[in-house]
Amino acid sequence: MTTLPLDAELPWLRPAQDAFNAALASDRLGHALLVQVSPGQGGQWLAVWIAARVFCRQVDPHRQMPCGSCLDCRRVMANEQPDLLRVHPIEDSKEIRVDQVRELSAELALTSHAGGRKVVIVSPAERLNRNAANALLKTLEEPSGSALLLLVTGEPSRLPATVRSRCTRLLPGPTNDDLFVSWLQAQRPASSAADWRAVLGVLGPQPLAALEADTAALGGLRRDTERALEEVMRGTLDVVDTADRWGKEDYALRVACVELWLIDRLRDWGRGRRSAAPKTLFDALDHAREARQWAESPVNKPLAIERVLWRLATVAQTAGSQRPVG
Repeated sequence: MTTLPLDAELPWLRPAQDAFNAALASDRLGHALLVQVSPGQGGQWLAVWIAARVFCRQVDPHRQMPCGSCLDCRRVMANEQPDLLRVHPIEDSKEIRVDQVRELSAELALTSHAGGRKVVIVSPAERLNRNAANALLKTLEEPSGSALLLLVTGEPSRLPATVRSRCTRLLPGPTNDDLFVSWLQAQRPASSAADWRAVLGVLGPQPLAALEADTAALGGLRRDTERALEEVMRGTLDVVDTADRWGKEDYALRVACVELWLIDRLRDWGRGRRSAAPKTLFDALDHAREARQWAESPVNKPLAIERVLWRLATVAQTAGSQRPVG
């Protein structure tokens, strides 16, 4: 998600950019930054922006932004800058492995090609397995020369505390759906605010992911999911067949739609618009959130979906949750 140009305006990231510029100008820049921004909110783009800011030789003195057009900026954007190193899961692996970190340490021990800094982007950093994190810790404790390590993650709690403690945190500014919707509308004026709210509802607060999404397909998937959930409540859905299909295709998105559907019903109950068995609804919501956490695990996903759907069938049998009040 780094296809945005270097001069893109992501207002929620401006505080992080300003903090970086201030540290660089005052020579207070540490050797490791924890870029605490998920890729879907621009964490990867921010890391690339920082790398370009370090290498650019024609920085705008007023805006303190990389120019985006010089050879160094173009090399960064094209992933051809020899002093910019990237560490991420490779091939079919979902983890960053220890041998990748060892290769990185060996590379950092060498002199940079341009005689200046080397910049390393580790993303998503929470994918470091235990051995890789331990190997990286040695590099963080004994940094090589003027290397700058950027650990990009939207889930810092999944990193070992020993790794987090050796990094300076770089945080975004305040975020909310209104801000993201306004930004998305500016990028694609033809799409309505309602369209973007629906997409963010499925994907979560991930505007860069939303920008790349097929909004029509997401809307159709959500409607299809909601129709199936209504059938569950009526007792007419083939739960096993549906769970098998959803578990093999669009698992994470289906679970997100189930969560939204449950949250909507809980809100209706809270506003007196719907009678419900709230404890059972909350229990079903817990099941759905647990299923979401399994999206990238080897767990039997059709079985996980089936468990959620059967729980919803229980909701239908408890206190007539579909009957409006009055």
